[in-house]
Amino acid sequence: MKRDIVITCEHASCDVPPKFKSLFRGQRQVLRSHRGYDPNAIELAVELATRLKCKLLQGSVSRLLVELNRSIGHRALFSEFARALSEPEQLELLNTYYIPYRAAVEDEIRSRIRKRRTVLHLSIHTFTPILDGKPRIADVGLLFDPAREQEASLMQTWQREVSKRVPELRTRRNYPYHGRSDGLTTDLRSKFADAEYLGIEIEVRNSLVPSKVAWKKLAAAFESLASQFRTSNG
Repeated sequence: MKRDIVITCEHASCDVPPKFKSLFRGQRQVLRSHRGYDPNAIELAVELATRLKCKLLQGSVSRLLVELNRSIGHRALFSEFARALSEPEQLELLNTYYIPYRAAVEDEIRSRIRKRRTVLHLSIHTFTPILDGKPRIADVGLLFDPAREQEASLMQTWQREVSKRVPELRTRRNYPYHGRSDGLTTDLRSKFADAEYLGIEIEVRNSLVPSKVAWKKLAAAFESLASQFRTSNG
């Protein structure tokens, strides 16, 4: 079975459409922080998609307006700012930004699976080095579902190889979040079988910027590993 790669970046942007800007009056600093988007995530996503010549889908609005990486009904779907909106306005956000984005990702993956291809979905994120006063003890996180054999095996290899190729970065599996927590990849795993879909969240410390040598080495390592996956036998 042939193998494809699809890359997404849910928190690519901190943009807020003009209609909703009043919600964030005086909150520019918050929007520009890790709360509003994932700093440096889209740069890594674009770099990998360019190197791998694969499809990239990205979110277009701030996660503080609507959280593309949470399920409908999740308490974090709407931030404290967006919760001030009326129900029709929240529904408008879902219909304009959330549902089309999630449907586009699912359709992209489904179309490839229908062509009898196994899809590796890399969802690119970044995390703040310190959260609630507690330092995170990693630079790179590989999030997956341990119950899905292909994901678990692949991420064991990727952790070993990334650590070998970029030893100055601490790489951990299912850190700083659990790979089975609510999110886009978790939702897609419920729709596609283990044999046809691997949903991996890549989390990188957001203070690691594209101008750094370690960032470039990390991008090269991910490119190499993804290429190996695509060309290996299913």
